Amino acid sequence: MTTERERRFPGPRRGQLIFALALVGLSALLLALIGDQTAWVKKTKFFAQPRFWPGVALGGMVLLGGLHLYRLPWRRVTRHDGWEARRWGQALEYVLWFMGYVLLVPIVGYLPVTLVFVPLLTWRMGYRSPRMLWISVAFAVVVVLVFKGLLSVRIPGALLYEYLPGPLRSFAILYL
Repeated sequence: MTTERERRFPGPRRGQLIFALALVGLSALLLALIGDQTAWVKKTKFFAQPRFWPGVALGGMVLLGGLHLYRLPWRRVTRHDGWEARRWGQALEYVLWFMGYVLLVPIVGYLPVTLVFVPLLTWRMGYRSPRMLWISVAFAVVVVLVFKGLLSVRIPGALLYEYLPGPLRSFAILYL
C-alpha cells in the first residue's frame, strides 16, 4: 500500500532508488580510496593540497547522495526500477565496442579496424541499407585520411604490419 508521501511525490519514480544507492556507494568507495590516489604535500597551503578539493567534492557527493536517499518516499525496488537500470546499462554496450576498437588497433592497424568497426556500428545503430553502409565506409576512410594525413596524428603501427615486406611495411606504419 502506498503512503500519502509516495502518492504526492511530483517527480518520476522509476530508477531513483537505484540511482541514489549507486551514487552513494560509488562516492563512498572513491572517498575511501582518496588516500591512495592523491597526496598530501608538505609545506603547501591547506586549500592548495592536491587531496583537498577532490575530498570536498566526494564528501559532498556522499552527503548529498545520502540526503537524496533519505528523502526518497519509498524504499522498495520495483520492476520499473529494473527496467530503468537496464535502459542505463544499454549505454555500456558502446563502451564495450570502443574498448574492442582500442584493443584491436595496435594489433591489426588503424585503417583496417576503422573500416570494420564503423560499418558494424552503423549496422548496430539500425542503418542497414547498402547506401548507408557505403557511406559509413567512406566516412571511415575520410577519418583515417584526416587523422593520419592532414592532422599527422601519430598512431603506433600494428603488430600485423611487422609481417609485411620492407617498403610496404614502412608505408603501412606511416599511412595506414
